Amino acid sequence: MKTAFLNVSHEPFGGTDGHRSAITEPADDSHVLDAYSRAVINAAEAVSPSVVNIEVFHGPGARRQVRHGPSQEMHASGSGFVFTPDGFIMTNSHVVDGAERIEVALLDGRRYQAHRVGDDPDTDLAVLQIHAPNLVAARLGDSRSIRVGQLVIAIGNPYGFEYSVTAGVVSALGRSLRAGSGRLIDSVIQTDAALNPGNSGGPLVTSKGEVIGVNTAVILSAQGICFSIAVDTAKFVAASLIREGRVRRSYIGVAGQDVQLHRRIVRHYGLAVESGVRVLSVEKNSPAAWAGLKQGDVLVSFAGQAIASIDELHKLLTEEKVGMTFPLITVRGTEKITLDIVPVEFKSR
Repeated sequence: MKTAFLNVSHEPFGGTDGHRSAITEPADDSHVLDAYSRAVINAAEAVSPSVVNIEVFHGPGARRQVRHGPSQEMHASGSGFVFTPDGFIMTNSHVVDGAERIEVALLDGRRYQAHRVGDDPDTDLAVLQIHAPNLVAARLGDSRSIRVGQLVIAIGNPYGFEYSVTAGVVSALGRSLRAGSGRLIDSVIQTDAALNPGNSGGPLVTSKGEVIGVNTAVILSAQGICFSIAVDTAKFVAASLIREGRVRRSYIGVAGQDVQLHRRIVRHYGLAVESGVRVLSVEKNSPAAWAGLKQGDVLVSFAGQAIASIDELHKLLTEEKVGMTFPLITVRGTEKITLDIVPVEFKSR
């Protein structure tokens, strides 16, 4: 009878050099990472080094929902991102509003005092600057290339949880959002990428790691309705703030409200709109007063453009209008009147 023997190797457990045992082979989990996961991971890894945590310090008398420090100094936190290699940082105006001191923390743990270059409450944007070596600047994208349903990733510091990443899609484009100053912010991006207090000022990025928005607001009573200011708006505002420390806009000196026009008046004068802006008050020594506007007038056209609402009038009051004469059409009673008006530069109070 022949006896079968089991050939047992006396090599060390794990195999010889060049022949690793299957037991010690590290797990390859690439097959479980789908395209969505890879896109979020790659974008987060590319942009996170540019994202900063902003600590804003206020005096003891500040009226803000902030935490108390050991010296009774009050402080709040928000987010931002470096967008130039020389240390310019984008964030929200409401994050740094009233700040006596601003500190910025980078992903690698470095902390720096930040200088406020300028802020624009009308778009809720602000620019800070720090002086630090080896900064990683985020790449800015193009708002016009965004599509509804597109994957987006938000990075920020909600409730102090640093460098939190959330993902979602672009829910809608072309939204309008009321700024704290009362003006309307146009071309706002709506997303369902989760935002919370502390995310304000952080970037909204594409799967390619390009910034397409600055996260600014969330409807707390809703789920998945969050807003970001489009990057094209941010580019324009940032350039003005860096150049002049402010954004110039024109001003005519009226307070108004939206009203419907009588159909007979619309038909009689062939107006392009069925509503207008009723003048509630005219400031003294303002362009409106000099032009002869009166309380009760209904504005229907400015600079050759129909205006159906106060927000449409605000859109037309741009920097380019300062010091130039434009026709202003108003309905006074049942009479259509054309006045010449010269907008002046708006001075924030």
